[in-house]
Amino acid sequence: MLDVCLLGTAGMMPLPYRWLTSLMARYNGSSLLIDCGEGTQIAMKEKGWSAKPIDTICFTHYHADHISGLPGMLLTMGNAERTEPLTLIGPRGLNRVVGALRCIEPELPFEVICQEIEGPEETFFINGMKIEAFKVNHNVLCYGYSVSIERIGKFQVEKAQALGIEKKYWSLLQKGSTIETENGTYTPDMVLGTPRKGLKVTYVTDTRPTEGIVSHAENSDLFICEGMYGEPEKKAKAKEYKHMTFYEAATLAKKAQVKELWLTHFSPSLIRAEEFMPAVRKIFPAAYAGKDGKTAELVYEETQEVGV
Repeated sequence: MLDVCLLGTAGMMPLPYRWLTSLMARYNGSSLLIDCGEGTQIAMKEKGWSAKPIDTICFTHYHADHISGLPGMLLTMGNAERTEPLTLIGPRGLNRVVGALRCIEPELPFEVICQEIEGPEETFFINGMKIEAFKVNHNVLCYGYSVSIERIGKFQVEKAQALGIEKKYWSLLQKGSTIETENGTYTPDMVLGTPRKGLKVTYVTDTRPTEGIVSHAENSDLFICEGMYGEPEKKAKAKEYKHMTFYEAATLAKKAQVKELWLTHFSPSLIRAEEFMPAVRKIFPAAYAGKDGKTAELVYEETQEVGV
């Protein structure tokens, strides 16, 4: 199970009724945050989610509305007596930007590890989550992220029995361990079926539409995508500043064959996003205007069967 929460939906600046765009995901006791603009920790408090379990913060790019909330977030974690290391992932220049922001908080009770993304794509594996970063098309270096929970195949009892593996080892093999006994060495691939469909969330903001977004978002259970403008006549403005309209985001969702689309990163001038949604749903029916605190609990398509 993967819990996701769209903490905010604003672009450029926080508003009295709309916090800056940020996504938080929780899996197996670990939390991931993507982007941390001004007021993100307040949005988190309003939702009732805690910053303490956050192990990783990913940044799409270094415009202030996506990173300026980091100093306050780090101080809050420190005040909560956190001692575990925190990993930060972002485009080239992460060490320089974080170093500048930390000049007001040089001492923290935990280690901050900066991992700069190398090249147009890079994959990270952290606490059971597969995080794929991919370059998008903004006016500064910017990345989108796909977060996946991969799922192993079913335990094949017949295979285990045919190999003469004692039942006490089945659970260990199912969990991915290699077993060495006096009768030989047994690996999980010897007793597991083909991998099953896991869970996948793709998060994209501050970009023009690209084929790379389509390929990385393909078959996502949830696609969270910027929709800076709902007004069709603002497409030229979206092109000029390298953002997207609602309709361009919906077209990407359709091409990528995602299950559900949440729009976010709204322009401050956009007051009622919902009034544009009927036209958006003509392109992609499972489209929704994001709202601060909007949450989804993603579960596997079938209940995972345990062979022991």
